[in-house]
Amino acid sequence: EVEKIRIKITSLGLTESRITSDETIQQLFVECRLNCFLAEETPLSLPKPTGGQRIHYNYSTVINVDKEDNHAEREYLKSILLKPDPPADSLKFTVVSDPPEDEQDLECEDIGFAYVSLKEIFQKQRDIIEQDIDVFDSQDASAIIGKLTVTVEALNALRSVHEECKND
Repeated sequence: EVEKIRIKITSLGLTESRITSDETIQQLFVECRLNCFLAEETPLSLPKPTGGQRIHYNYSTVINVDKEDNHAEREYLKSILLKPDPPADSLKFTVVSDPPEDEQDLECEDIGFAYVSLKEIFQKQRDIIEQDIDVFDSQDASAIIGKLTVTVEALNALRSVHEECKND
């Protein structure tokens, strides 16, 4: 069986904040990043959800971490298990504002960040399935601007890597 980490970005809801009231922020997409190995984004940017609504991406991606072909990724996962470095051992989800078609002089802007710790998945021995995670304001890390529903299935891959650590 090919070992892999499966990531799904299901939906996003926003709480009242500077984001909801900012009219230049209209379309949102989500990027998912694992250290330097993976940066994937939802193919669609969707209209910003209004009060209490959610936008649905239903976007999935897979990171293969089998020994044969993905040595660097495995070494990275080992490092997470052996010497954790909290910022680096998380999957980072970035909510990005996509400028409207007629405002092409505007840049894409990161408006919020959410994190899933792979180390924690291993410690708790539990994948994250359709779970709401907090999205923090990119300008104020203590402010929560919304919830992102994600799935991160990494436990089997992490267990396998952990077995290998023991055998090294």
